[in-house]
Amino acid sequence: MPLSTQSQADEGQYTLVASLDNARNLSNILKAITFKDHAIFSATPNGLKVTVEDNKTLQANAFIQAEIFQEFTIREDSVGFQVNLTVLLDCLTIFGGSTVPGVTTSLRMCYMGYGYPLTLFLEEGGVVTVCKINTQEPEEPIDFDFCSTNVTNKVILQSESLKEAFSELDMTSEVLQITMSPSQPYFRLSTFGNSGNAHYDYPKDSDMVELFQCTKTQTSRYKMSLLKPSTKALALSCKVSVRTDSRGFLSLQYLVRNDDGQICFVEYYCCPDEEVQEE
Repeated sequence: MPLSTQSQADEGQYTLVASLDNARNLSNILKAITFKDHAIFSATPNGLKVTVEDNKTLQANAFIQAEIFQEFTIREDSVGFQVNLTVLLDCLTIFGGSTVPGVTTSLRMCYMGYGYPLTLFLEEGGVVTVCKINTQEPEEPIDFDFCSTNVTNKVILQSESLKEAFSELDMTSEVLQITMSPSQPYFRLSTFGNSGNAHYDYPKDSDMVELFQCTKTQTSRYKMSLLKPSTKALALSCKVSVRTDSRGFLSLQYLVRNDDGQICFVEYYCCPDEEVQEE
């Protein structure tokens, strides 16, 4: 593959090199967290974490393990930079993101370090395109302090059932209310829109519920405008873990299989809508 020999003269200078035979395995998962222009990239020997945030109330993280890449070389304990996500996605799909069987765009992503651009070598059908994207010093991501020891309730669902719920709930509602309880209604989604109040209940023994761990009854509301971006991840996923902690913060963790059947994770953290809760 020409990309394997591409830029070898510079090989020793790069602090990060990541290669994929199929660029869609990166672009698809990045689309699942694209709701703001800029993203923080954080690389460690374990893989790549990409973070997008909105006004300290919403955070999305995509995790792409090192094993997903055909090559993943990092010369420091950690490498971080900020990049325009919209531009990056435009580059990754520069060949049109072909879905024709057997036709894929291969990617070699290289970063030399602070102050240098992120360089992409993309190849499809023998044609190589080189893209250089300016990078910025990464901002420190918000720490939502969402740790497993503070999780009060957790439900793992088949994604299909949550997609069905979202298609039936009234999206004119400003909030989505989530009730999780050890007793009925167990797991309930509620909206309060133009057509009235609507509830969608999941029995804890439903075929769609893979795990049900609820220690106390908890009802919290979340701004629908904050949750809407997460539906991109929901559309790609096969399972979703819904967790709340003692403060009512929400974690939505999506299990996503890429084109090669490998598993990646996308996680959204969302603050509760405190104004509504005080009513």
